[in-house]
Amino acid sequence: MYRTKTNGELRLENAGEVVTLAGWVQRTRKMGGMTFVDLRDRYGITQIVFNNDVDAELCERANKLGREYVIQVKGTVAERSSKNPKMATGDIEIIASELNVLSPSLTPPFTIEDNTDGGDDLRMKYRYLDLRRSCVRKNLELRHQMAILIRNFLDSKNFIEVETPILIGSTPEGARDFVVPSRMNPGQFYALPQSPQTLKQLLMVAGFDRYFQIAKCFRDEDLRADRQPEFTQIDCEMSFVDQDDVLEIFEEMARMLFKKIRNVDLPEKLQQMTWAEAMRRFGSDKPDLRFGMEFVELMDVMKKGKFSVFDDAAYIGGICVPGCASYTRKQLDQLTDFVKRPQVGAKGLVYVKYNADGTVKSSVDKFYSKEDLAELKAKMGANDGDLVLILSGDNANKTRVQLCSLRLEMGDRLGLRDKNVFKCLWIIDFPLFEWSDEEQRLMATHHPFTMPNPDDIPLLDEHPERVRAKAYDFVCNGIEVGGGSLRIHDTNLQDKMFKILGFTEERAQAQFGFLMNAFKYGAPPHAGLAFGFDRFVSILAGLDSIRDCIAFPKNNSGRDVMLDAPGTLEPKQLEELCLKIDEDRVKGETEQQ
Repeated sequence: MYRTKTNGELRLENAGEVVTLAGWVQRTRKMGGMTFVDLRDRYGITQIVFNNDVDAELCERANKLGREYVIQVKGTVAERSSKNPKMATGDIEIIASELNVLSPSLTPPFTIEDNTDGGDDLRMKYRYLDLRRSCVRKNLELRHQMAILIRNFLDSKNFIEVETPILIGSTPEGARDFVVPSRMNPGQFYALPQSPQTLKQLLMVAGFDRYFQIAKCFRDEDLRADRQPEFTQIDCEMSFVDQDDVLEIFEEMARMLFKKIRNVDLPEKLQQMTWAEAMRRFGSDKPDLRFGMEFVELMDVMKKGKFSVFDDAAYIGGICVPGCASYTRKQLDQLTDFVKRPQVGAKGLVYVKYNADGTVKSSVDKFYSKEDLAELKAKMGANDGDLVLILSGDNANKTRVQLCSLRLEMGDRLGLRDKNVFKCLWIIDFPLFEWSDEEQRLMATHHPFTMPNPDDIPLLDEHPERVRAKAYDFVCNGIEVGGGSLRIHDTNLQDKMFKILGFTEERAQAQFGFLMNAFKYGAPPHAGLAFGFDRFVSILAGLDSIRDCIAFPKNNSGRDVMLDAPGTLEPKQLEELCLKIDEDRVKGETEQQ
């Protein structure tokens, strides 16, 4: 046997036992005639003691051990004279009697410690070493624990886990597909699924009633901290349910996860907020409710024919930042620079400081009287000592989104976005369609199979932009964790949806004919939801990026720097796939990168 115990399980009650341990050398320390080795495995660290007075040869061999050597040690468990309360095994040590080097190691390119000296790129290149760090490993252990809890919960609710195909047909209506050329069908391509959407709907037609899958999904889109080209969904679908049924069961699942993982009690009933209300109050369909600073619309207060920027605006809105009237001109200039960044896009920022001594100072003093600013103070609900920040613009929704960025920035600056506080809610009543400037047509806000609100179906012919969807998002701390909708199961209504989206009958049949044909054989009312598993884990782990809870993630350019992927193919492979690469174009794009 390579080991009789792990490096995390021995305690004082094991004193006197002879054990065999195996693992990686975390560090060595030589003190007088003794050598101490910290031996690490997945379960913890145990201190090994080699005594020169007892066995000089064994101690000399221990002195030659380097970091990350894989060794096997046999010895006797003893009580430590100098205990370490920070370690689970800190009350004991192993008095070594045998040492066997199983595998030597090169000096690692960064220290295998929680506080490592390795940068992101270096750690991603040597991810297998990064995974040895306990802080990274714990994220994957948490992910595993959540997967088990989710599977058990859904099994208890009569869901059945079904694996759906990875190689499917392309549906370019959503994000960009990753495509896979078919060697056996020259000139034709599979796509990797952006989600198992149509397949799980077919399972409802098949009578499976309740389906789930912890599914791999793929989207060829620009990356952010919470996005990867391949990601994992907790994908679910249910038959014979309405919106309240879906929200109730997955709210229960979320409540279970927060309690089991973080010992946090979510409210018995989560708040529901319409999309329109969320945009009006927070400028976001995923509002962060851990702090206030709700928007106040100021059109009636600031449009007085005195300041053309406000007088010409389609929207004027402000936030009240408590206790920040003491902000210096430098700090206010920094905020102005922040809102002018291309990522935010505002033209400027107006501030009003209601000082603690009762005086008022603003960037628009010459346009507004003391009485005007007193009226603004009342409208904002501001107190002495507070700072009011105002944005305006010629597009109401666009300006609200800019004000949302400013609100979140102030929340960060004031430390109000505590990762140990969790505020969850449902966003409902999304618009069914949204206008695409790129496509110059209405697009489905979620996907073409989303059920319109029955009350709004008469609007589909004349005013489709006003139709609400029977869709819902689960939001936590300003992050969209999951979302879903009731599905259209009536072929006539689905045909109308395709027409509004600009599909010809031929195109609709080519892309989704298999689903529409299936519906002709009896489709039950059904609905579904998918949680972003990576995002859910990262929130409960308190992480800034989903990369830290994925075993082998891609970098911000979508590259796997460890495997050096994506890469080129051999000419023979390209020939077999009937593909020809434009080498000049590839060279030019590579040089640009």
